Parts: sequence; structure tokens; C-alpha cells
Amino acid sequence: MPELPEVETVRRGLEALIVGKTIERVTVTLGRIIRKPDDVEQFKLLLQDLTIDEVKRRGKYLLIGAGPYTLVSHLRMEGRYGLYSAEEAVEKHTHVIFHFTDGTELRYKDVRQFGTMDLLPRDDFTELPGVATLGPEPLHAEFTVDALRRQVAKRRSGKIKALLLDQTFVAGLGNIYVDEVLFVSGIHPETTVTQLTDLQVTRLQQAIVDVLDQSVRLGGSSIKSYVNGYGQGGMMQHQLRVYGHENEPCPQCGTEIVKTRVAGRGTHFCPHCQPEQG
Repeated sequence: MPELPEVETVRRGLEALIVGKTIERVTVTLGRIIRKPDDVEQFKLLLQDLTIDEVKRRGKYLLIGAGPYTLVSHLRMEGRYGLYSAEEAVEKHTHVIFHFTDGTELRYKDVRQFGTMDLLPRDDFTELPGVATLGPEPLHAEFTVDALRRQVAKRRSGKIKALLLDQTFVAGLGNIYVDEVLFVSGIHPETTVTQLTDLQVTRLQQAIVDVLDQSVRLGGSSIKSYVNGYGQGGMMQHQLRVYGHENEPCPQCGTEIVKTRVAGRGTHFCPHCQPEQG
């Protein structure tokens, strides 16, 4: 699933590619991707003749502004956007096409068909379930050590791995970057929230910011099928320290990287650099 760096990379690409373009019409071939409004025909009609004026992001959600509406798009497992000429053949698994007046098309392709789109009045998107409960944005200036400390103080139980995966705690982190963040901060994934020291919280905040910032600069991680709006893959997968490196030597100490399951997810860590806490 695309995580914050991948979605932010897609956002930046779409911002450069489609802002200022006017929607002539919309084609939808898989109606269940459209959640709001309930009527797909109304979705298509409401977008007709509107000009896209912004592309923002909240957590893992893309927010495409057009006229009085915000299109909230969640890529889920394998959703992707691409800009094409109207003359180019439409690929299999393309489920939504935004036809622009200049002869180009923004196409949404989703092999797994788990992605969603919600078209809402401009300021109402914050009330959408999933968006309304999102935690702080880790790459915003407001995400300080004190802010993270306050988030930690709200929780009285649970393992740190599960906590970081919880979008109401911090927005945008997924399995790949949680493993990387915990490695960089030297915290065992099964450490409980009550075991965290002030120093660990400080290191955790810095690791979240550093790892996500590095990944955004490198265009995200192309582990599976992820590409940006230009059809290009990211480069962060070449910089991952523990994720996907089970049975390989730790880049810091040479100890073999272990893969286990925590919070129901495959979890990679170094038992030497991330010791269990008693």
C-alpha cells in the first residue's frame, strides 16, 4: 500500500500535471470505486466543466480541488494515476478517466480494485470517516517532540509497532516506514507504550521526520507496483535498512535481521540494535 512518501510524490506530480486543466467529462467503468455521491452519474455530472485548482494530501489521502468540491482519493493497495493523451490506448484495469478539454486524460488504474473516491463539498472532506480521525501530519512543523509526547500520553497500552500503524496516532505511516523508523530510533517493535522513555520519544520523533523526508526526496519506495504521476518508480527501496532484509546482516552492527509478526504484520528488526525492554 502506498504510504505517506508515495502519496506525497503522487500529489506533487499531479499538482504539476493537472492543476489548471478543465474536466470535459468523466468515464467510470467500476462504480464501486465511487463512494460519494451514491449515484455515479451524479458524480460525473458534478465534475463536468470544473477546473482543477489544487492537489493536496492528508495522511494517505489525495485531495483534488475542483470548483466547490474536493475529490478525496485513497489509492489503497495498488491504485495509480497517470496523465495520457486521449489517443493512447486505455490499459486494462483503468476504472475512472477524467477527460480534459485540452485532449489529455487523467486515468485511474487499480488492479486490486480497493481504491476509493469521495466527491464532497470543498470544506466537508474533513468530516469523511477515516479523514476526520487522522492524527498529526508528521512532516508539518507542528509535529514536534512535545506533540508526539502528548500523543503517547493519551495511550495507556499497546505495542509501539501497532501504535505507529494506527492512523489516528500519526497520519501516513505504514508497515515499511514503521519498521524503518523503529530501527533508526533503536526501539524494539514489541516495546509497549508505557515502556517508552523520554529519550526514546525524542529519537522516535526525529526518526519519523528523517525517514519520511528522505523517502519523499527519493520519490518513495517502489516495492511492488507503485509509480508516480509520471509513471516513474521511486528510489527509497534501495535505502531501506531492515524492511525486506530478513536474514541479511544489519547495516549498523552485522547482526542478522529478524522477521517476525507484530500487530498482525510482517516486522523486520535488528535484535542487537533494537533490544527488547524488560
